[in-house]
Amino acid sequence: MSIIVRAHELALHSKRGPVYGPVNLVADRGLTVLHGPAGSGRTCLLLTLAGRMKPSSGTAETLGYELPRRARPVQRATAIAGFQGIDTLEESVTVGAAIRERAAWLAPWWAIVRRTDDAELRRVLAPVFGNVQLPSVDTLIWDLDEVQTVLLRIALAMMSEPEVLFFDQIEQVQSPAARRVLWQRLDAITRAGTAVVASAAAPDTVIWNELGIAPLAFDLTTTAPEVPAEADPDALDLILEHA
Repeated sequence: MSIIVRAHELALHSKRGPVYGPVNLVADRGLTVLHGPAGSGRTCLLLTLAGRMKPSSGTAETLGYELPRRARPVQRATAIAGFQGIDTLEESVTVGAAIRERAAWLAPWWAIVRRTDDAELRRVLAPVFGNVQLPSVDTLIWDLDEVQTVLLRIALAMMSEPEVLFFDQIEQVQSPAARRVLWQRLDAITRAGTAVVASAAAPDTVIWNELGIAPLAFDLTTTAPEVPAEADPDALDLILEHA
């Protein structure tokens, strides 16, 4: 087993109260699911493990790097998707423009990033979309269905070729059929060599059994604050807002 994430007594507090923890977990290179209801601090915990947010106490490491002291190498080796307000897509732009913008973000300052063509779209999207229909370069994001939209966000994150993908809020894909596709594609990403740590409101045991997958699941309700507080943007140090 290759360990990607460790946390011991990891906790986060803001001026408004406790956000998560103390959390103890060890995750390997498969599919890991951190589950708990709203208020259990799932989003902030994922951002902490991804090196994007500083905890208040406890210890953590991702890919062998101590956090938050070695946050920068963790940021370079990981990607995040599904986070409201961080990787949310502008609905009035095209899929091709979104891919080009992400490519420009990742490219050296001196590189020329050309307009996305059909071949580039297939290269970026096909490994994530699998059997899901690919949109065209000129498709507007608001014309995508919920599965295509979330898979596009994942595909854009995967353009940095991360070792670990952190995905937030499986339940943003609401229908069971759509969640089934999302779980299937996240499992495919792990099988292709990229570890996935996802958050969900509750385990999707029925869907997991149908797909024949067995994620490593951690129940955050056992460590959730009795009076949960939303993350206070004035109190929390978000190290990198978009990566």
